[in-house]
Amino acid sequence: MVRRRIFALGGGGFSMEPDNPALDDYLLSLVRDPGRRPKVCFVPTASGDAADYVRTFEEAFAGRADTSVLRLFTREQADLRSFLLPQDVVYVGGGSTANLLAVWRLHGLPEILAEAADRGTVLAGISAGMNCWFEASVTDSFGPGLAPLRDGLGFVPGSSCPHYDGEELRAGTYRALVAEGFPGGYAADDGCGLLFEDGELTDVVASRPGADGYRVELVDGRVVETPLEATYLGGYRGGYSEPPSSSDTLS
Repeated sequence: MVRRRIFALGGGGFSMEPDNPALDDYLLSLVRDPGRRPKVCFVPTASGDAADYVRTFEEAFAGRADTSVLRLFTREQADLRSFLLPQDVVYVGGGSTANLLAVWRLHGLPEILAEAADRGTVLAGISAGMNCWFEASVTDSFGPGLAPLRDGLGFVPGSSCPHYDGEELRAGTYRALVAEGFPGGYAADDGCGLLFEDGELTDVVASRPGADGYRVELVDGRVVETPLEATYLGGYRGGYSEPPSSSDTLS
């Protein structure tokens, strides 16, 4: 039986580490048929289908994947199911988690993505593209500051918090929300990727030394943060850049 696999990036990948493909290389290694070039579909909904973001994706994967893009603001595909089911990887970009979820639901995308995952497609994403797979998340979708979002897709149980070490208020806000009853879950530093199979964490990897994941949960009335030490993939050359986006919203 095929296990539903989701690779969630707290930060990093082609949009934030253009000179360090370690996380994206790991993602491609998850494709089950190494004898052919993988089919990778980029979904930039959260950025409003930002053209610069799409261009960065296509440049990053040129020569090592057959790439395609699913734009929902200027939708070109009449049948999303027949377009998405053959993909080996669906890679979701950063931006506004709330806007992403609203647009996806209008187009009937969640059900198609669930079917694709059950057929072997790897679902992946950074920032908002991490948040969307969980039941709940910490997001900046609702204006300045961070806020809870409770209506994620629920492909992974619990909550998520990307950019755990990359933005000053992320860690404190997440812990405070969990203390108040927000679902516990997983956080990931910039440069850290979490692999889930059928909703269970099975691997933690990093593109730079010191980037880790964390299990954050309420235990006996107090918040417990358990580090999840990542396997360093190598290749770090230093430096991050902001993902190309049509807005300042990252998750």
